[in-house]
Amino acid sequence: MQQTGTQTQPKLKIIKASEIEPKAIEWLWYPFIPFGKVTLLQGDPGDGKSTFMLTIAAKLTKGEPLPFSEPETPPEPMNVIYQTTEDEADDTIVPRFIRAEGDRERLHFISEKEAPISFGDCRIDEAIRQTKAKLLILDPLSSYIGDCQINAANEVRPRFNYLIQTAKDTGCAIVIINHLNKMPGVKAIYRTPGSIDIVGSVRSALLIAKNKENEDERFMVQQKSNLSPTGSAIVFSVGENGVTFIREEEKSADELLGTSSGKNGRPDVKLREATELIREMLADGEEHEASECEAKLREAGIGVSTAKKAKRLIGVVSTKRRFNWFWRLPTGGASEDDELPL
Repeated sequence: MQQTGTQTQPKLKIIKASEIEPKAIEWLWYPFIPFGKVTLLQGDPGDGKSTFMLTIAAKLTKGEPLPFSEPETPPEPMNVIYQTTEDEADDTIVPRFIRAEGDRERLHFISEKEAPISFGDCRIDEAIRQTKAKLLILDPLSSYIGDCQINAANEVRPRFNYLIQTAKDTGCAIVIINHLNKMPGVKAIYRTPGSIDIVGSVRSALLIAKNKENEDERFMVQQKSNLSPTGSAIVFSVGENGVTFIREEEKSADELLGTSSGKNGRPDVKLREATELIREMLADGEEHEASECEAKLREAGIGVSTAKKAKRLIGVVSTKRRFNWFWRLPTGGASEDDELPL
């Protein structure tokens, strides 16, 4: 350390890019929730955010694949930590978890009886390491960000930096549940209460809202994605037995909140490219490994959401054999005259 006046300054250290070993992003749920990063899940009160995440947690504790995912190897059961100040564990959280058929031995809570927890609390890091949890859920943000002005970027960002470092150090996926502000008519990215640095700090931001065309359905869409192409919207319902996942759709957060006019009528060039490439790869009628097909699509600059839409359009059949997924064209193949975007 060097002395500058009365302050002690850290010694300069330069790191070359050649000294850094590149590594791939690992995913709890591609492309929505990455390991070792912080994700934000937002929505209005009563839209099912907590129930949604408890259902995801239940599936993880049982080692079940997450909705609409095609893991290359069967997932193993994982431990989860759930922290909330909005509902009691005994009369709400655990009963919901039981209805979702989760493994109660793998769901953990950090006691806050002696003192509340905040982002910079060392107990978070300790709990993740002690339980070997792969997912930490904090519900809601306002209870756990700590004592700071939520509208002040210079106060919000340091708070998030603690949590970001904890996620990085432990490899745990951290999901923060948050309420939307009451500013209808603005872009979805600005519906986050407080400083824009809140949504700026996370690597993925998800949004849950009701389907205006069907009151029994809800959408989960991706507001922001820094690490992958934006995923397809997931349609689900919430009932007495928890969450039922229904289908995927192509819908953006702005379209869901009514702040976008939707498609502008221009040709969907990428979708046509994706359908043509998939037909070409599967033209021999044989099964091909999904991972190889996905790699070729990525090399062609085609995102996962577009690839999924193209698969559905063509009717590609996905089959799992032992630990791998395979794609093939439907029986009889797919005609070039199948309806495609013009």
